[in-house]
Amino acid sequence: MNGRSWLVLVTVPDKKTQKNLTSVLLKERLATCISAFPVLSRYRWQGKIAQAKEHQLLIKTSTPVEKLKKRISELHPYEVPEILAFKIGEGSANYLAWMRRESG
Repeated sequence: MNGRSWLVLVTVPDKKTQKNLTSVLLKERLATCISAFPVLSRYRWQGKIAQAKEHQLLIKTSTPVEKLKKRISELHPYEVPEILAFKIGEGSANYLAWMRRESG
């Protein structure tokens, strides 16, 4: 184990993609826990302002983040998927220990 824990944000276009990505990442032990909720995203794309109904994934993991980013990119339907990774510096000691046991 690498000793680092991460919170990774990923948006996906629909519930089907959300379920598939979540299932694969958990089965492959690339994530410990994934929370998902619907969002309305507004963004600039190809010079225009756009919006889309999406699902936001909050992925908690102790897997090396490069490995997780690679797998998400392989499975994600977007040309430029949102993959934002934040190191977790503090948290419940028991929760962080569980994360390290269950992923990576």
